Amino acid sequence: MTHTRLPVRACVFDAYGTLFDFASAAASCRDVLGDQVSALTALWRDKQLQYTWLRSLQGLHAGFWQVTGEALDFALETLGIDDPALRDRLMGLYLRLTAFPEVAETLKELKRLGFATGILSNGEAAMIESLVRGNGLEMLIDARLSVEQAGVFKTHPSVYQLAVDHFGLPAEQIAFVSSNGWDAYAASAFGMKVVWCNRYGLRRERLPGAPDFEITSLVGLPQLLTLG
Repeated sequence: MTHTRLPVRACVFDAYGTLFDFASAAASCRDVLGDQVSALTALWRDKQLQYTWLRSLQGLHAGFWQVTGEALDFALETLGIDDPALRDRLMGLYLRLTAFPEVAETLKELKRLGFATGILSNGEAAMIESLVRGNGLEMLIDARLSVEQAGVFKTHPSVYQLAVDHFGLPAEQIAFVSSNGWDAYAASAFGMKVVWCNRYGLRRERLPGAPDFEITSLVGLPQLLTLG
């Protein structure tokens, strides 16, 4: 990993787990889920990601909202939970996930320093917009880019190309920030500068590419970048 600032012009973020806490949906249903909150969160997320990868390999794309619902159905059934009202509540909460505490200040600082900002997410446009508006970040994020424009999920290279095309910048002038190691490594292999926000203390991936920096939250992120 590099120890010098990354010379870039835009900073693009993954959404789920990086800017927005996917665990906040199940946590808001603790009154029903009790001690199954953590198990549901982990299984729901794991199956959601598996379905994106498998659908991409199969060439059978579906919107992230559908995939998220199917993953939730699998998780609920696995945990022996048969509660349609809870299912509806969890899906609704997925559109209102809470931003991590440092997100707004980090974005404000990036904008103050002159960086363009964006989201590049598996989420559909309406899902991303709901999270951005719900957390009051409309003025802090210049671009909301969805894989739906590419018709395939991350980590297909055409997804990362969306940011290149939108900002009109070469990949090496874009800093990509993700909490997902597989996403961070893929963006690096594509040619972007990468900061891995390793919120969950994961081990490094054995994949092509490598993050330029590894941090545990977005605090201090602006200090890792310089306008290139």
